[in-house]
Amino acid sequence: MTYALPVIQPSSRIPEGRKPAWLKVRAPGGPNYMRLKSRLREWNLHSVCEEAHCPNIGECWEDATATFMILGDICTRNCGYCAIAHGTPVWEDREEPERIGRAVGELGLEYVVITSVNRDDLADGGAAHWAATVRAVGRHAPRCRVEVLIPDFQGRAASLETVLDARPDILNHNTETVERLYKVARHGGRYARALGLFRHARAVAPEIPTKSGIILGLGEEREELIAAMRDLREVGVSILTLGQYLRPSPQHLPVARYYHPDEFAGLAAVGRELGFAHVEAGPLVRSSYHAKRQADRAQRHEANSAMSDGAGSHRVSGHPPSAPASRTPLQ
Repeated sequence: MTYALPVIQPSSRIPEGRKPAWLKVRAPGGPNYMRLKSRLREWNLHSVCEEAHCPNIGECWEDATATFMILGDICTRNCGYCAIAHGTPVWEDREEPERIGRAVGELGLEYVVITSVNRDDLADGGAAHWAATVRAVGRHAPRCRVEVLIPDFQGRAASLETVLDARPDILNHNTETVERLYKVARHGGRYARALGLFRHARAVAPEIPTKSGIILGLGEEREELIAAMRDLREVGVSILTLGQYLRPSPQHLPVARYYHPDEFAGLAAVGRELGFAHVEAGPLVRSSYHAKRQADRAQRHEANSAMSDGAGSHRVSGHPPSAPASRTPLQ
């Protein structure tokens, strides 16, 4: 099957070093933004919104929505596209889960995304810390839904299961790019391992919806991108985000090309044809951008699909039928 995408005329090509007009955003600085920034400093908490230089920080923080980053701000990996500092972490903050739980409760958040740096220096990759954080949010803000944007835990099935046992509402792991570019862009990552993570999650916790994100503009071909989208559907991913790669600094990988908003719209249509419950696609889309809205729309889609499938359907969270769970490494 072939998929037609809009063709952007050569006149729309952007000179090297310049960003297209559709990537311009208003500088942050509203009252809610300043309040949340102050509170994060006060509670000694990190947000990926700041650490990863997210272009949507002003919009999200004005809505009193933030993605908390646990386990410090130093990553043990050095991915070619990522703005987060890399090196050797010096400690694990055992009080952080409770601080995050109290912060979410005090802020009255209804939906929170939790992510982390890679902690390959820890025996479990930080999985126990992850689980403690999810449970702390549940204690302090029982009505708040929790989405976890996890690392790959170096393929440890037991670590993944530790996080799933804490019962997050959505399990998210970003695939980031196509298989061919993993060695260039994702140092320490494995494409097959990412797919194995979703496959194992579907087997042991099929009731928890799964989500993944891909950044565009690293040099992928259209056919490779659609193949990656198809791979994600085959392992049960139900929510997909597609956004433009923005180079954090001259030391990071260059932008191979900028995608026009119409191209993102075309790719979203392809994703819906492939069976994703929801596709969030656009130049400024990031994995946690409008995360609550993404989850709500996917849930409505699943409810409508269940009604169409009939009362006897066993289709859960957009997942194809699952295979029995295995405790072997996720590759």
